[in-house]
Amino acid sequence: MLNKKLINIKASVIDVLKKIDSLPSIQTVFVVDEFEKVVGTITDGDIRRGLIKGLVIEDSLEKFVFEDFQYIEQGKNNFDKLKQFRERKLKAVPLLTEEGKLVKVIDFNFAKSILPVDAVIMAGGLGSRLRPLTNNTPKPLLKVGGKEIISYNFDRLLQYGITRQYVSVNYLANQIEEFCNNYNDNINFRMIKETEFLGTAGALSLIDDFHNDTILLMNSDILTNIDYEDFYKSFLEKNADIMVASIPYQVNLPYAIFEEEDRVVNSFKEKPNFTYYANAGIYMIKKELLNNIPQEEVYNATDLMEDVIKNKGKLIHYPIRQYWLDVGKHEDFEKAQKDIAHIKWD
Repeated sequence: MLNKKLINIKASVIDVLKKIDSLPSIQTVFVVDEFEKVVGTITDGDIRRGLIKGLVIEDSLEKFVFEDFQYIEQGKNNFDKLKQFRERKLKAVPLLTEEGKLVKVIDFNFAKSILPVDAVIMAGGLGSRLRPLTNNTPKPLLKVGGKEIISYNFDRLLQYGITRQYVSVNYLANQIEEFCNNYNDNINFRMIKETEFLGTAGALSLIDDFHNDTILLMNSDILTNIDYEDFYKSFLEKNADIMVASIPYQVNLPYAIFEEEDRVVNSFKEKPNFTYYANAGIYMIKKELLNNIPQEEVYNATDLMEDVIKNKGKLIHYPIRQYWLDVGKHEDFEKAQKDIAHIKWD
């Protein structure tokens, strides 16, 4: 795939025009030297400007190349750079190794960020509350708007550069595994098979090859367009051990509420409103915490949260400002079908 976006600096202008024509999305080709180091970029605009200056098609490609190009470096924090590039409406930027070799191209028509995060998606539940829909189909593969619920999560994570995605399976596991095997080659799926149900976080004990120091744990039946980059940045800024995504839950009381002491009323509030924040089933976790998870035992995300609190760790919640829905019951599934056309994924 990368070869389609690369061209050697010794190639002809006609060759590069053919390459550009084959890349309608980014319309940018990355020029490499004999050592495959990226030395510049070239677009049809660069060629047009060169011809205006007096160059001709037969001239060396080297004379047309734009050398002062923007890029990001592998293994570095690129949040601010990526934000600037998006604001400047760049079509694409290369991700380069320390030696200047191309790792991948960040296409801003699709990509939003590159987060150093591994994702674990819990997809092993029975989906009992959605029977009979889940009698022969695992809940993550039920379709909302003609697309499987779990695939919205796969795609959203991929938009933020989270390509290492572990999927924990149990009930009707073969169906989910087959779906992942044929889904998207840009995602590095790892299937985690539970021989028995281990709760909402127990499967983390079965994984010993995490690549990054931050783990995103989430339920597979959530429909959300959460901003994962902002979620991750908040996690770092707060230096949290766990950051839990939360959703506001309002309680509107229809009566006046007394404020009293020993049954002596000091004042009262007429029909007060209270806002609480509920667990949204998405967690950002420091990898080092996973050492405390018991091996192959039932263990829930709430158990991990309680352990952090007990050990004087830092548990922070992150209010979701975007769309969120737990597709757990029939009425939720029906709501999702109505909402899906109005969710903004960009």
